[in-house]
Amino acid sequence: MKNAATGKKSKDKLGTDWDKLRSMSDAAVHAAVEADPDAHPTDEEFWQDAQVVMPQRKEVITIRLDADLLAWFRQQPGYQTRINAILRTFMKAHTRKKEQHTPA
Repeated sequence: MKNAATGKKSKDKLGTDWDKLRSMSDAAVHAAVEADPDAHPTDEEFWQDAQVVMPQRKEVITIRLDADLLAWFRQQPGYQTRINAILRTFMKAHTRKKEQHTPA
C-alpha cells in the first residue's frame, strides 16, 4: 500500500485532437483562432524586424538535485527546458545587477 496510487485519473484526452483538426475547414480554423483570447494576430509591421534566432547548443551534464525538487519539475512535460529557462532568468538577473554596480 505504501506505493499505491491515490486519487482519480482524468479520462480527458490531453493534447491536440489531430483528426478533429484535419476535418475542420480553413474557415472554421480561422474562426477558432479569432475566438481564442490568447491568440494575437500579426501583420506585416510585426514581421518587419523579425530575425531567425538559432538555439544555443545544449551541453549534457550530470547535476545532483533534491528528489522533491526534481519530482516537482517532472510533473509537467518539458521539465528540463523549464529548469534551463529558470536558470537563464536567474543568470540574466544577476548579470544585470553586476553591470549596474560596476563603475564606468
